[in-house]
Amino acid sequence: MDFFQKAKAVRLRSHHDKYLIADEDEESVTQERNGSAGAAKWTVEPVAGSSNLIRLKSAYGKYLTASNKPFLLGATGRKVLQTNPSRLDSSLAWEPIRDGALVKLKTRYGHFLRGNGGLPPWRNSVTHDIPHRSATQDWILWHVDVVEILTDQHQLQQKQQEPPSPLHHSDSLDFEPGSPSRSNRFFRQESTDSVAVGSPPKSEGRVIYYHVADDEGEVEDDSVEVKSFTFKGNGVEELTKRLKEESNVDDVIVCTRSPLNGKLFPLRLQLPPNNADMTVVLVPVSSKIAEGFIK
Repeated sequence: MDFFQKAKAVRLRSHHDKYLIADEDEESVTQERNGSAGAAKWTVEPVAGSSNLIRLKSAYGKYLTASNKPFLLGATGRKVLQTNPSRLDSSLAWEPIRDGALVKLKTRYGHFLRGNGGLPPWRNSVTHDIPHRSATQDWILWHVDVVEILTDQHQLQQKQQEPPSPLHHSDSLDFEPGSPSRSNRFFRQESTDSVAVGSPPKSEGRVIYYHVADDEGEVEDDSVEVKSFTFKGNGVEELTKRLKEESNVDDVIVCTRSPLNGKLFPLRLQLPPNNADMTVVLVPVSSKIAEGFIK
């Protein structure tokens, strides 16, 4: 928290030497090398009643938000957005955790702000996630550049202007769609999100990003070693046949990762509707991990 105690505004620079940017669409968040733009500046707001939580407000007056919307089907990361909710809930709160000269920004539910690298669609994207691989551990680390110092007068004004805003348990970012503990706030947010992403189905098909796993079910890097193609079908059997052709690997099980824990599980039913892009992992039938899938 000491990085932000005297900061009125900051810039955050990722492991890829790119700055956290509020896109001009006033909704998306991305990374760019140009840190001189006003969109790279984030105003720091301490959360009332907490000594270690902050909010970050973009140049458009919207808060950096850990949304409940998957960044890509089959991947664990969830979208980070700019939002301006009517109620300041826990999705806007970040806990700075010092890591040497750098900082990690943790959500109230154990995920970290992550600046992604690699090929599209990961390149320059920003998600909140729990890193599972050593190759991406540093992607949750951020350099903090203080661009405006908080004076004593500003601190006094903040205390006078901001009403108490306790973070109730009912604001939980419950990642299980059927959970009764999810608040009405998030039903409203998901409804809003569906308007933004509910575009008409792509007539040209969906993009399939795929990796070939090793004997333990591991891939070198979920974001760098990625290949893709456009797929127009909807069946798992048809997709499996196409993936065998693309990868030149015959005996494989097509899997995806659980958005809850990152574990692999086989695709057995229809693919997601609306031609939504997705990431899959090809698990060789001869591998150790495949033994748990074959019954």
